[in-house]
Amino acid sequence: IRVFYVFFQECSKKQKNDDTQSTSVDALSSNDGLEEKNEFHTLANAKILLSDCLACDNCMTSEEGARVFQQNQKELFRILNLNKKCDTSKHKVLAVSICPQSLPYFAAKFNLSVNDAAKRLCGFLKSLGVHYVFDTTIAADFSILESQREFVQRYQRRNQEEHALPMFASACPGWIRYAERVLTNLVTSHICTAKSPQQIMGSLVKGYFARQQNLSPDKIFHVIVAPCYDKKLEALREDFYTALYNSQEVDCVLTSGEIVQIMEQKNVSMKDVTEVAVDSLFDEVKEGDVVRHDGKRSDGYLEHIFKHAAKELFGMDVKEITYKALKNKDFQEVTLEKDGETVLRFAAAYGFRNIQNMVLKLKKGKFLYHFVEVLACPGGCLNGKGQAQTEDGKPDKALLNQMEEVYAAIPVRLPETNMHVQKMYQDWLEGMDSKKVQETLHTKYSAVNQTASNLDIKW
Repeated sequence: IRVFYVFFQECSKKQKNDDTQSTSVDALSSNDGLEEKNEFHTLANAKILLSDCLACDNCMTSEEGARVFQQNQKELFRILNLNKKCDTSKHKVLAVSICPQSLPYFAAKFNLSVNDAAKRLCGFLKSLGVHYVFDTTIAADFSILESQREFVQRYQRRNQEEHALPMFASACPGWIRYAERVLTNLVTSHICTAKSPQQIMGSLVKGYFARQQNLSPDKIFHVIVAPCYDKKLEALREDFYTALYNSQEVDCVLTSGEIVQIMEQKNVSMKDVTEVAVDSLFDEVKEGDVVRHDGKRSDGYLEHIFKHAAKELFGMDVKEITYKALKNKDFQEVTLEKDGETVLRFAAAYGFRNIQNMVLKLKKGKFLYHFVEVLACPGGCLNGKGQAQTEDGKPDKALLNQMEEVYAAIPVRLPETNMHVQKMYQDWLEGMDSKKVQETLHTKYSAVNQTASNLDIKW
């Protein structure tokens, strides 16, 4: 990805040579020297490169930086070692949720089918002491369904509300951070309020699952395995924190690459691990084969919302979507015509060059799109910097091509067909239009800082 973060004092005032600088900041917190030595103490410390920074002069505070740096392998092993101690009152139930875009990485890297990769990854995590391993696809189901409904509502209000359209997708935390810190109110009012799949999974694990298991949310330590580093910062948002239990919905985010580092540290190969079926949030049921949503490289917000809007707003049943590449392969548009008129115009904008061009058009009042699926990473989520780069920081194009092939071959399941989701809307969320749905599945995005020259950044 293009976005990563460094301590405020390290990069808020950059020197001109920062673009080529590879200075790193040690990710250890100040008390690391006091940590108890254990079998995992030799794990590599996370490094943060100034060359990975967004360079927008709106870096995180030092407090935020310290909290992000705590989200590494050592935090996982701190909980694992805590659970080995005799004082059971301090034990945590350790749950790991895996993003669908991470599984193709493990499949391609270890030459496995995606189903075998999921089961072996589950087996490896449980061999470490993890209690539950979940698939976040169900959380993406909720996020897509809520985004679909919100788009239709915004479209119907477009003549009454100035900021109803366009609507921007909200699943990418790098894009969200940039919008809030740099683009301010020009953009934030247009962002869909549906939570990302990661944070909905946090609500499912710390809310629904905790209740099913008769556990207090603070007794669960919830880890997300994701393709990008920005997910670490997303987990720390104040709106994803429950003061009553002093608990974040997601306690720690590890990238796919960080999981492989753990395997390497323990001299374990995925091919040597026993296969274990992935857990389900529902009773003792296990997950079946891996499924995905429509979309070439992401959770498919554009395709699902486009087809839903065509049906709900214009009574048209769209089976296949045709993408038209514009300036580059990471900026594509999709249109719907009825009676010779273009009634829907959607776009996919991946990477910050395309995001900047999109925002400049919005600022000039020349924006034609009703919805844009925005992702910070060129190439989409599979190209997250936490899994799709070589050791020297360069994109691993061969691996990315393999991941795209693996991902494209996964069967598609429409979120509307997930019976568990429909049942949870009624039994847990008190209906699709309830206040609890808004509280549990939605959030708000607002401007944090303003920088006069932000839109003049050269990417």
